[in-house]
Amino acid sequence: MSFPASAQTAAAPSASVSGITTPVFVLNSLEDSVSVINPATWTETKRIATGKQPHHLYLTPDEKSVIVANALSDSLTFIDPKTAEVQRTIRGIIDPYQLRFSPDMKWFVTAANRLNHIDIYKWDGKDITLAKRVATGKTPSHLWIDSKSTTIYSTMQDSDELIAIDLGTQSIKWRTKTGSIPADVYGTADDKFLLVGLTGGDAVEVYDVSGAQPQRTKVIKTGAGAHAFRAFGDKRHVLVSNRVANTISRIDLQTLEVVDHYPAPGGPDCIDVSRDGKQILVTSRWARKLTVIDVASRKVVRQVNVGKSPHGVWTLDHSPR
Repeated sequence: MSFPASAQTAAAPSASVSGITTPVFVLNSLEDSVSVINPATWTETKRIATGKQPHHLYLTPDEKSVIVANALSDSLTFIDPKTAEVQRTIRGIIDPYQLRFSPDMKWFVTAANRLNHIDIYKWDGKDITLAKRVATGKTPSHLWIDSKSTTIYSTMQDSDELIAIDLGTQSIKWRTKTGSIPADVYGTADDKFLLVGLTGGDAVEVYDVSGAQPQRTKVIKTGAGAHAFRAFGDKRHVLVSNRVANTISRIDLQTLEVVDHYPAPGGPDCIDVSRDGKQILVTSRWARKLTVIDVASRKVVRQVNVGKSPHGVWTLDHSPR
C-alpha cells in the first residue's frame, strides 16, 4: 500500500535528516503493521503486515535482518533493513513483547509481558532454540543484558520491581522494588549502574548493580511518564522519553544529571537517533505520528502520519548505540 505525499505533515527543506538513506521503520501496534518511511521524501511508501501487536524490534548480530516481535501472534517477522522486504517468519515464539541479543551473540532473549515469563534462546547465527523459560511474576517489560553477557535485567511493570537473571544458571538471582510502573532499563558501559524509567512517575531511578544486591543510589527528575531510553551515540549521554510530559530528556551518564530537554508531542515512546546525531526520531504514541526533532534548535521539524499506536522506531542508518 502506498500513501500520497499530502498525507504527510509539511516541513521546511532544512528539516531533512542527513545521514539516513535506508528506510525508517515504525511499528503500528494496534494495526498489526510496520510503516516504511522514505527519509529522502518523508513519505510512507508502504505498510508491511506483521503478526498481531508488534511492539519492539531489534537488529540481528549480522545486521542482515531487523526482527519485529509480534506479541499476540507468538511470532517474529524478519525484514531486510535495506529493502524493507519480508525475509521470513518464525512461529512458536510465545508472547515476544520485548527482545534483545546478548553482546556475545550466543543468546536471544524475549520478555513475555502478557504471560509473565522470560525466554532464553540459543542463537547459532540463523536459528533460535529455547534453552530455558524463566517464570518471573507480573509483568516483565523491558530488557537489558550486561556487556559481559552474564546477566539479564528486566523491569516488572505490574509489581514495580527490577529483577536480575544469571545467564549461566538461567535463574533469578535477585529482585528489588522500584518506583511506579518501571518500563525501560539501560545500563552504563562499565556495568555498574542501571537506569530505570518510571512511567508511573516523573523520574529515572539509578541502581548500583556492581555488588551482590542492587542499591538505589539516585533519582533523576526528567518528566511525567519517563519511559524509553536510547543512547545518544556520543558515549556520554542517553535520551529518555517522558510520555506524559511530552518531552525527551538528555542525561549525562558521568554526572547522572539532566542536561537538556526537547519537545516531543503526542506521547513520545521509542527513540532512534540519526547517524550524524543531529536529529531525534521518536514515535508519538497517542498522535499516530513519527516526530523528527532537530537537536541543535530543540524544535520539532517534521511529523509523518503512521498507523495506530506507533511504538518501536528504527533505521539502519543510526548513531552508535
